[in-house]
Amino acid sequence: MEESRRAHKAIVGWACTTLCLFSCAAAFSHGASLSACTDMKPRHLRVQLHSPSNNYITVHTNMSFYLPGDKVPVTVRSTRDFMGFLLQARKVSNDEVAGTFVFIPPGSKLLTCFEDGDTVTHSDKSLKRNLSFVWKAPDQPIGDIKFFISIVQSYFVYWAKIESAIVAQRGQN
Repeated sequence: MEESRRAHKAIVGWACTTLCLFSCAAAFSHGASLSACTDMKPRHLRVQLHSPSNNYITVHTNMSFYLPGDKVPVTVRSTRDFMGFLLQARKVSNDEVAGTFVFIPPGSKLLTCFEDGDTVTHSDKSLKRNLSFVWKAPDQPIGDIKFFISIVQSYFVYWAKIESAIVAQRGQN
């Protein structure tokens, strides 16, 4: 009788653990959660952060300057496949998320971290390599910005806050 109870507890424990792991994995396969908005880190179980200097991702734009209200093309290029990402524009002055994305590629979706459409994440776990976006600057001046992307290569490996060069607001002192 005691062995039967122990076996039953072991099976129930295994089932609960499996269900929890499956539901956690399924939840992030459709994009980053809002809990990643501030530090841009995934909330997977046992993920391993890799050094930003050892990544294979570049995030850049062909514009060095922008004016309030401008649309800025942003390109993410990778030499290896990855599954997930989180992309934001941030003010250089205070690291606040700024602007909105007005064009996003297939396999991605808009996320509202602080304002509607200020962040983009993956919408499925299909393999990705080169992605193109268009970011719209706010109509009021916000200063210089940088684009930041966090990349999830696999459930256990990611890079956080890979940054672009500064895109300066034209007319800034």
